[in-house]
Amino acid sequence: MRPKGSAAELEVRRRIGGRLLQQGKGVREVARLVGAWPSSVSRWKQALEQGGLEALKAKPHQGRRPRLQPEQKQQLVQVLRAGPQAAGFATDLWTLARVAQLIERLFGVSYHPGYVWYLLRAMGWSCQKPERRARERDEATIGTWRQEEWPRIKKKPGARGKASF
Repeated sequence: MRPKGSAAELEVRRRIGGRLLQQGKGVREVARLVGAWPSSVSRWKQALEQGGLEALKAKPHQGRRPRLQPEQKQQLVQVLRAGPQAAGFATDLWTLARVAQLIERLFGVSYHPGYVWYLLRAMGWSCQKPERRARERDEATIGTWRQEEWPRIKKKPGARGKASF
């Protein structure tokens, strides 16, 4: 099990142990002084003999390489900005499934639609829900109603005790 502490803190502990080993202290004594297992100090001693104190430096963990390169991500942003219809979809609405299809079509890289959200968020995009509006909506008629009918309705108070709708 990995000991507690950041990589830098553990490196400091290894370097202290390495200096103590260089001073001639025994593996068990160094382990007791720095709070490590003797088997760990033994590994430190081998590394110290092969590469000096530099061999005790923290080694960065690489992790998995990204499946989309930075240039591909830039190209994806350009296509996303152009819109779904420009990318060949029927409606003007991006969904995670559509973005996953687009990535596979453009770059040959398959992502689960649920993961696409993390990818988009890392690229600075946010999830937004479009407003629901009726297809039959007529903005001119709505504007006329707001200017003429609504003020007229608002001026007339209903009879006392009755609600006006």
